[in-house]
Amino acid sequence: MRFSVWPDQQRPWAEIAVMADHAEATGWDGIYVYDHFMPHDSDGEVLDGPVLEGWTTLTAVATRTSRLRLGTLVLGNLYRHPAVLANMAATLDHVSGGRLLLGLGAGWQENEHVAYGIDLPPPAPRLDQFEEACAVLTSLLRQPRTTFDGRYYRVTDAPCEPKPVQARLPLLIGGRGERRTIPAAARWADEWNAWTTLDSFRHKAAVLDRACEDLGRDPAEVRRSTQAVVDLRGGVGEAVDPDPHNLSGTPTEVVDILGAYGDAGLDEFIVPDDSDVPLPERLEMLDRFRTEVVAHVR
Repeated sequence: MRFSVWPDQQRPWAEIAVMADHAEATGWDGIYVYDHFMPHDSDGEVLDGPVLEGWTTLTAVATRTSRLRLGTLVLGNLYRHPAVLANMAATLDHVSGGRLLLGLGAGWQENEHVAYGIDLPPPAPRLDQFEEACAVLTSLLRQPRTTFDGRYYRVTDAPCEPKPVQARLPLLIGGRGERRTIPAAARWADEWNAWTTLDSFRHKAAVLDRACEDLGRDPAEVRRSTQAVVDLRGGVGEAVDPDPHNLSGTPTEVVDILGAYGDAGLDEFIVPDDSDVPLPERLEMLDRFRTEVVAHVR
């Protein structure tokens, strides 16, 4: 199982740089960024607050690291034309020496779309557009030329040069939807990601397996990742966070839970950050997680 960190881009760049350097030096496998421009509001209100743009942040991280895998979790499809994204991804794969994992989703954060005048269609057409984007993107990254005539995207004899360093730059598709998103992952993705509890991971992974089999694809070709807020407690009997989406408990309890995830087919566990937590405290937690949990899972 791989273990990766996910810095909060509401932190100043100097703190994200320190976290990236720390992850590189202490043996983490990867680092992720999200693709948002303002804090989220469940009511769709436009909020003030600093949020560093993800692709620029990831490029900066690439230039100061040499080993970490670099991922987007996930890019909003509606923010960029897939032909533009393909060229961006190929370039960053060269900048990083072949370390990019390109994560893409259909898009969802309403307040960003409202503030910037970016159309956020209803779910069905949004997923139609996402599926077209996946087709265009993967073809541009893997074929010499691409022609595609769809409802949302049209490209004609289009190149994408240079091609990525990786012979098959991996595409991650993020989302939990069983009717459209998981089948899209079965068709196009090299990795699938969703926020899950252990029980929901088992269920969603089985849906992915069936979707792959329906397409004649080996389910083992699609890696699986998830993430959860980690809250390590000191002793048995201490109160734990009741949120089932958080990974809370003593180190031994967390080791057992991650072992169960591994038995269910999890390939990568990602630890999100929280900019409200002071950086020294966050780094201490990451170190404790590595020494008291990761060392016993691998």
